[in-house]
Amino acid sequence: MKRILSAVLTLSVAMGLTSGCASVKKMNVGRTAASILISDEQEAQLGAQVKQELETKEKIKYVEDSAVVDYVRNLSTPILQQANKDRQGVKWKIHVIDDPKTVNAFATPGGYLYVYTGLLLAADNEAEVAGVMGHEAGHVTGRHSAQALMLQYGQQALIDAALGKNSGTVSQIAASLAGSGTSLAFSRGNETEADELGAKYTSGARYDPRGLVTFFQKLAAQEGKTPGFMKWLSTHPPSADRVKHLNSYISSKGLSGSELGADRLATIKARLRK
Repeated sequence: MKRILSAVLTLSVAMGLTSGCASVKKMNVGRTAASILISDEQEAQLGAQVKQELETKEKIKYVEDSAVVDYVRNLSTPILQQANKDRQGVKWKIHVIDDPKTVNAFATPGGYLYVYTGLLLAADNEAEVAGVMGHEAGHVTGRHSAQALMLQYGQQALIDAALGKNSGTVSQIAASLAGSGTSLAFSRGNETEADELGAKYTSGARYDPRGLVTFFQKLAAQEGKTPGFMKWLSTHPPSADRVKHLNSYISSKGLSGSELGADRLATIKARLRK
């Protein structure tokens, strides 16, 4: 039975690799396979283990300014409310990492979302931050993290890691996320779905859904100029096709939203610069 389930998961991700615009049916196959192979509870346990590793071994430093932390969490709340419509039961945890030189954000299984202060400083408005947060939330609702990690480490290794029986795997995941700045090895299909979900969630929260597009364009303009920009860029290459598809998706779905929140973000950026 395990072999059959593993084959289903491998096939679903392989289909995502064949096209940057995988169908909803293919995405659902991947989600179903991931949900069969690793439970919501195991995902939550794994996310908690990775968080502990990030704090103890990788020594990540969280922002202590409650105004900044509350700002990010309040900004994320309406986006995550939209995400909950696609996947119920996720207990979201938002953490702000104090690293102004690194433009990055990532999500781990169980609804753990991490945002670097460098990303807040790089964004021009809240809509761009919301787009990134929506994208990362999309990886969670789409069970992309579970799919990618199982392909990389294997089902049993992940379950053992979630239960605290495989510290080596947890260390590798944490080091990859925090040390080198690279994220999980998502397929093109996963990234496309996360882009679409990010636009949908930000629109549902009344933000301009093109915030993710403008942030992609900003990253592309900085490529090769500012090393810190390469963190999120390395795993989310803003290719012309990707931007074109996202714009097309927003138009075809009639996604709207006019909120930018540039003034509110400017206040937070001023606090961070102090």
